[in-house]
Amino acid sequence: MFTHRTPRVVAARRLTTRSGREEAGRFLAEGAQAVREALRYGRVHELFVTEAAGARHPDLLDQAPRVSPINERAAELLSETVSPQGLVAVCDTVTVGLDTALAGSPRLVAVLVGIADPGNAGTVLRAADAAGADAVIFAGDAVDVHNGKCVRASTGSLFHLPVARDRDVAAVLAACARAGLRTVAAHGYADEDLRSAPGLAEPTAWLFGNEAHGLPEDVLASADAVVKVPIYGRAESLNLATAAAVCLYASALRNEP
Repeated sequence: MFTHRTPRVVAARRLTTRSGREEAGRFLAEGAQAVREALRYGRVHELFVTEAAGARHPDLLDQAPRVSPINERAAELLSETVSPQGLVAVCDTVTVGLDTALAGSPRLVAVLVGIADPGNAGTVLRAADAAGADAVIFAGDAVDVHNGKCVRASTGSLFHLPVARDRDVAAVLAACARAGLRTVAAHGYADEDLRSAPGLAEPTAWLFGNEAHGLPEDVLASADAVVKVPIYGRAESLNLATAAAVCLYASALRNEP
């Protein structure tokens, strides 16, 4: 039984930091759903599991290339949640290059520009997956997709579709244009809204901005269209993840056969 002092556990714990993940090229996926999807897509190097969690999920242990039993203290230190689930997989990072993410003829892409909250980022990733998006791109000074909270919020979706990361927002927009995508910026103060916006059935890259500051002015100016989600009730606004889901589905529904 491994403890929190076992060298492999110590090495895995470094993956709870961004610098540790970038250095190792690996990250942690915690919980049965995330681990199941990681195993399904061949990303797992090692599965740390407590006795209780192993008894609950014997199927996951059978699929893992290496199973390492750990005690409860080790599970607590590998977890980034209040209530550790006792299942933590060491996985290869999932990000790919822009050209790889946009290969072929994508029809729907989500671009997250400077999004800072990992829970929001993971939820948008999940919504993009559900809406049938072809890729998700983290642009500018955005949160790390491999952050534990982002991984959990995606509920396994980060393993389902290409995810790219590029700090150069202009390069991301240029890559979208080369891929034949029309860029549509989601902006709460746009003149046009989803009810009347033309072109949403065309191949589209939706641009979503930072939770507090929205999209930068230069990004809004360079987008092919700027669109808002209409508010029918008395709410001041929608949060980022909800607005992104509405926008992505607006495109997805117009592309239904």
